Amino acid sequence: MKNFSEVTTSKMTSIPHDMVEPIRWFNLLVWAQQTVSVDRKNYYKKKRPVSTTRLWHWVFPNLSRPIFIVGSPRSGTTFLGSCIGQLPELSYHFEPVATKSAARYIHTQAWSFDKAKFFYQLVYAWLMRLHGDGDLRFAEKTPRNCFLIDFLYQAFPDAQFIHIIRDGRDAALSHSKKPWLQAASANSDKRESSGYRHGPYARFWVEPERVKEFESTSDIHRCIWAWRRHVSSILEQAQALPADQYYELRYEDLVSQPQQAAQKLLNYLGIESSVSSQTLYEAFSQAKATSVGGWEREFAEEQHQQVNQEAGSLLRQLGYAH
Repeated sequence: MKNFSEVTTSKMTSIPHDMVEPIRWFNLLVWAQQTVSVDRKNYYKKKRPVSTTRLWHWVFPNLSRPIFIVGSPRSGTTFLGSCIGQLPELSYHFEPVATKSAARYIHTQAWSFDKAKFFYQLVYAWLMRLHGDGDLRFAEKTPRNCFLIDFLYQAFPDAQFIHIIRDGRDAALSHSKKPWLQAASANSDKRESSGYRHGPYARFWVEPERVKEFESTSDIHRCIWAWRRHVSSILEQAQALPADQYYELRYEDLVSQPQQAAQKLLNYLGIESSVSSQTLYEAFSQAKATSVGGWEREFAEEQHQQVNQEAGSLLRQLGYAH
């Protein structure tokens, strides 16, 4: 595993500054308000009595063995997060806005390792205090963490990563129907919670030499591009993770074999409660079979070609194509 602190700023892409809202000391309150708003909206509250342990961990939140769900956008990260968020052992936080926005600073080394580690620990501890669940295990899902596994592993050495993988063609199709990368959203002036404008604009993870191509191509091409970049980044970094700290879950298995998929995941996380087993199985059972294979019905021939050209080798590597 490469040492995060040794990476240089050569990764930085030429993204116009006016496309991204910065994190600065003078606007931290705004970022904090946005983070709280999203967290409260998506948090699964636990009905538990007040105890000495809970009070102790309100002061000293537990950040040991955090759980990071990673995967490309529209691969089932939101669904999986909502499922594990129901487990009584976990304090699950949906895409913390502050750390989601900070991802670009870490990826490009605009922040030092120590600064980034402090910021992430501060945000995570604060969110656990917000709900009085500091004695539980912290969990979150943010697709941009796909590019930060090296950093997260060094900042949280006992972390467990769950990589949910979905057929890139289905992920790209679903992604293309959202406004985030659509060409039609270019003049909407709307922004993602992390600061990027909606539209076909290059994010920090786009190869610098291909920025113009990314911004001028079709929506499907941009979205399969996003899938390739996120998934390949995870697979590359995961090679250095210990076996008991990295787990791959196929979205298609979650849909077709919910009970088996739920039990395997709980075994990986070390959760043995029968209540949690039933809870996760019931949650997984809500996945819709129609979410698998939609690309076969909807892709035009040109889209097939673009997908194969951009991500065919990775699709074949993962067994989704021949």
